Amino acid sequence: MTKEIIISPSILSADFAKLGEEIQAIDEAGCDWIHVDVMDGHFVPNITIGPAVVKALRPHSDKIFDVHLMISPVDQYIDAFADAGADIISFHPEAGAHPHRTVQHIKSLGKKAGIVLNPATSLDCLEYLIDDIDLILVMSVNPGFGGQKFIHSQLDKIRAIRAMIDASGRDIRLEVDGGIDQSTAPLAIEAGADTLVAGTATFRGGPDHYAENIKGLRG
Repeated sequence: MTKEIIISPSILSADFAKLGEEIQAIDEAGCDWIHVDVMDGHFVPNITIGPAVVKALRPHSDKIFDVHLMISPVDQYIDAFADAGADIISFHPEAGAHPHRTVQHIKSLGKKAGIVLNPATSLDCLEYLIDDIDLILVMSVNPGFGGQKFIHSQLDKIRAIRAMIDASGRDIRLEVDGGIDQSTAPLAIEAGADTLVAGTATFRGGPDHYAENIKGLRG
């Protein structure tokens, strides 16, 4: 059975001077989740926001906060983002010494856990994690900045992960982030993705266009 496509706009492309209003606008425009990119200037070459900002944004929407931690070391910040209102916490296996322990900790806090694979990250790490995780996020750009072009080689990775998920029989979302727009979204979906992160493509044109932009991503 085909899953409904979830659209998770990345607030990395929102107007940071009015983030609360932007989140309300994409909520009203029909997004499913809200994707929060957390970057530390160390694991990736950019700095964005921390748990205090996530906490401040939480009252502006009841939608799922899909928090992607691009920080290292990651473990010491899990509690803070859980307390701030994250619903899903995703991290990179390279960002901590013991990814399985990190997954266990996220789940112990009542949150859903996700694993993020960079373009050059092998699928091997999933073999012993797939029984415990709720989401796998494939980066179709190298993380750190919005507005990058989709790396088409990641389509084969998406297909391989879709086969792994189907073989597991578990309800795991397969999310893709990076260069997603109206032309690449169908490619990712055809390859097996069921959750799309889109920043530039969602926020293009301002609030009057958000609903149309989100609808266009669904195909």
